[in-house]
Amino acid sequence: MQPTSAEKTGQAERASGGASGAESGDAALLDAITGAAAAAARGIAARSGQRAHLDVRAKAASDFVSEVDIEAETLIRTLLAARFPGAHLMGEELAPGAPPARGLTFVIDPLDGTTNFLHGYPEYAVSIAAAVDGELAAGVVHNVATGEVFTARRGAGAFRNGEPMSVSAVDDPQRALIGTGFPFRAVDVLADYVHQFHAVARATAGIRRAGSAALDLADVACGRFDAFWEPLLSPWDFAAGALLVREAGGIATDLAGGPIALARGSILAGNPALHRWLLDLLSSLPRQTR
Repeated sequence: MQPTSAEKTGQAERASGGASGAESGDAALLDAITGAAAAAARGIAARSGQRAHLDVRAKAASDFVSEVDIEAETLIRTLLAARFPGAHLMGEELAPGAPPARGLTFVIDPLDGTTNFLHGYPEYAVSIAAAVDGELAAGVVHNVATGEVFTARRGAGAFRNGEPMSVSAVDDPQRALIGTGFPFRAVDVLADYVHQFHAVARATAGIRRAGSAALDLADVACGRFDAFWEPLLSPWDFAAGALLVREAGGIATDLAGGPIALARGSILAGNPALHRWLLDLLSSLPRQTR
């Protein structure tokens, strides 16, 4: 007999308080965040025809937030708080502070790719990760424009629309397609990034920048990209995507090859061969910014 929603909730809450690796707890967390992401995606899609009339403000240069972002995050928080009342909720628009070291944390990007959404460019997604005691336990990236849903939970693999997915097998950089993101919020690292871009472009089949790190990482996880790097991101940009990559057989680290924390930082992800190659290449480049 399948557990009821209440039973699954109780399992996840017990896992968040102690048995952080419990499979049943992670499954319940994935169920909760997948449902919340789907609800938010429906709301965003319903508003897509109203782009020209939305209330939009600039948080910083080239960095926008709309009323749709706020609505989606409020909905996600309401759904998750009702199901897991003791959890810490961490998101881009309402509470970007660092999560506690212990317990259950949801890391929420209600609309990754806001600028794309506002222009009708079909690369924007809802991204939610669940972390228990600082370790990523479940993640979902829901592409609002296409309806693709990417999910993963630790130790259980990664899936695209319910079907198993894996990173690519490409091991030759000259055949590799690499994703990236521009550090538009941090011009102080731009000189280093331009140097990196030049080196990667010369050595590979191509570079793509679509404007949603969550979807870029999902594309690494399903083999569309062979690797991805970005010098500076917030945890809600990459938390779910990093788990997708790992559970799909890839590697996700920072640009120094170290572990990813739920804090602002860099990310480098790829299949094992291309992750190592890209890490070595970027590490070999002289610093342009001091």
